[in-house]
Amino acid sequence: MRQLTLDKGYFTINDIADLAGLPRSTVQDWINRLIEERCLVQKEEKRGRTPARYVASSAMLSTACRRIFTTVDGDMVAIFHECRSGGCAAFCAFHHRQAGGVLSDVSRDGMLLHEYATIGKKGADIGLYPSAAVGVIGVRKDNGYIVQRIRCTGGPAYSLTDMMAMAEGVVHISVEKTGHVVEGDVVTRALTHIIIGIDDTDSPEGGATFALALGLLQFLGKMEGIIPIGHRVAMLDPSCSYRTAGNSCSYIELAAEPGLLSQIRETAVRFVADESLSPEWGIAIRRGFTISPALRAFGLKARESSVSREEAEAVAQSSGVDLEGNRGIIGALAAVGLRGLPHEVLLDPARNPETTPRSEGNN
Repeated sequence: MRQLTLDKGYFTINDIADLAGLPRSTVQDWINRLIEERCLVQKEEKRGRTPARYVASSAMLSTACRRIFTTVDGDMVAIFHECRSGGCAAFCAFHHRQAGGVLSDVSRDGMLLHEYATIGKKGADIGLYPSAAVGVIGVRKDNGYIVQRIRCTGGPAYSLTDMMAMAEGVVHISVEKTGHVVEGDVVTRALTHIIIGIDDTDSPEGGATFALALGLLQFLGKMEGIIPIGHRVAMLDPSCSYRTAGNSCSYIELAAEPGLLSQIRETAVRFVADESLSPEWGIAIRRGFTISPALRAFGLKARESSVSREEAEAVAQSSGVDLEGNRGIIGALAAVGLRGLPHEVLLDPARNPETTPRSEGNN
């Protein structure tokens, strides 16, 4: 209906019935309802053999926000905002970073915005240039939900009032307007963050750990109550004597409804065991997105030298990581320990993470 309005200025019941392959009565029901909801306007009434003509009340994109969801780890909240436009995602990343507010870290991976906040409140200077146009000034938990308090003006205000409520994952939005500034609460589910590390699934005859990890992410993402976040590849000690090729491992991240961890663990272990071409496969699973100093140190050490299975098991036990499998648990645990580092660091074991600046597009 929007496209026909743009193409020729109107559409008829017959136009939609023919294009959609539906009965005219069904299309008429749609049109009647959409007129009531003020999405359509009748442009001309039916006259003899000339059918009634209708137009879409707006040919604007309904929302630039594809999906908004949040995960929780203690008093920290990870906010994920998937956009339909890389330009819009970059705009929000720039202004959220400039505003500060309660956000401690802002990064972008393509059209997915990653933000981290500590529960609480903190003001931000919002206005016209050189001030930020939008910022997150508060985050709180509320009985299984996360509530973001957003202050904005201009285009972001339009997004808050007219677009964000239609994004997948948003439960409710309430807004207040004072002059040119709009403040609103965006409510989402408080989901569980899960990291899964995988290694040693390939063999000299074929296979690749990155491919199996990506397949697992897609498989788990089809389960009800699970949202796939992303997939990363990391290079470990390239001189390891038992490496298959370059000695890369992978980790994936998921947001899941609380209570699904056991089901995810069972499904992931079964998937990796069935799909692996090596009996040495290993998997590591951790709930939460913060990485302890001991776990990070293990991941960094595995980039420089060989580490033992006993050391991996000890670190996993102290860091709340579940291990399953054989020798691959070492690389799988290292992958979890490297979670959150820039791509430049993950892919180059010679790169020092403390001296590598975060670049746009890295999480």
